[in-house]
Amino acid sequence: MSSREPHGRLVDPARAREEVETEASLRPRRLAEFIGQQQLKENLSIFIQAARGRGEPLDHVLLFGPPGLGKTTIATIVANEMGVPIHITSGPAIERPGDLAAILTSMEAGQVLFIDEIHRLSRAVEEVLYPAMEDFQIDIVLGKGAGARSIRLDLPAFTVVGATTRAGLLTSPLRDRFGIVHYFNLYTPEELAQIIRRSARIMQVQIDEPAVEEIATRSRGTPRIANRLLRRVRDFAQVLGGGHITLEITQDALARLGVDPLGLDEMDHKILRTLIEKFGGGPVGLDTLSASVQEDPGTIEDMYEPFLMQLGFIQRTPRGRIATPKAWQHLGVPISSSTQPSLGLDAN
Repeated sequence: MSSREPHGRLVDPARAREEVETEASLRPRRLAEFIGQQQLKENLSIFIQAARGRGEPLDHVLLFGPPGLGKTTIATIVANEMGVPIHITSGPAIERPGDLAAILTSMEAGQVLFIDEIHRLSRAVEEVLYPAMEDFQIDIVLGKGAGARSIRLDLPAFTVVGATTRAGLLTSPLRDRFGIVHYFNLYTPEELAQIIRRSARIMQVQIDEPAVEEIATRSRGTPRIANRLLRRVRDFAQVLGGGHITLEITQDALARLGVDPLGLDEMDHKILRTLIEKFGGGPVGLDTLSASVQEDPGTIEDMYEPFLMQLGFIQRTPRGRIATPKAWQHLGVPISSSTQPSLGLDAN
């Protein structure tokens, strides 16, 4: 039986499981294997060595940035480098303070608790997490009504690794309790090419260097997308090219997948065309843009805008989003004289 993704597309459960298993097998397990984010790697290596030398757990770590850049992978690497198990959960999954209390009381000394989408923790759960992170203690309420009483339990020292795509939604008290904070930058094509070569070796796929560079260029600066495109190109190569990934097969496969030479997909084009054709290039508010393209505002802000802004196709202004002249040029749409003032162009 098929299921649906959040945006309604039918998904084969068997294929979905295969994707998850393949993605997990491609993830590096040690810092030395991790490609990109050089400053984070160097700093984490020092912090981990220092913590192990003192026989203490690593300080709490907050990782933020666009999705697909390796935040979950780094959390797993931290646990592996510290030689401890990792407990994985997410903000939406911890609905009540009791859920968090159950997790924390089951942890042992030095272990890592990874909380994905940590910005979605409820305020009540956050209040329980504060003393747990700062003092390694937790308050538990016994009983109800007038006879209720609170007891404080000591917890073994542990490490929280939080990940979020929306750092601005974190409360200050929570953010301040993380001793190590790092922003993930989008990857360069050269770094993505290294990741693709490594993934191809693990998948035992023969791929030509021009094909590696083509996939890297179209991967939106994101390792998760690079690995996904590699898997899909492998499928085309298996059926159409005897399993050998050439540049010609890669270009044909990516064209069929709707990924243009810069890595823009159907939704990217829809956002740009909406800004240009419906609103004359902008400015347009996020909620208006979201309603026009029928996509969640958070998804636009987290998944699509960072890459479009990196390309210089979109600008955020106090009045809303603006499509830059580069976007008009990429879509092959001439800039009319009436839109020049809003784009900051000289009308003369």
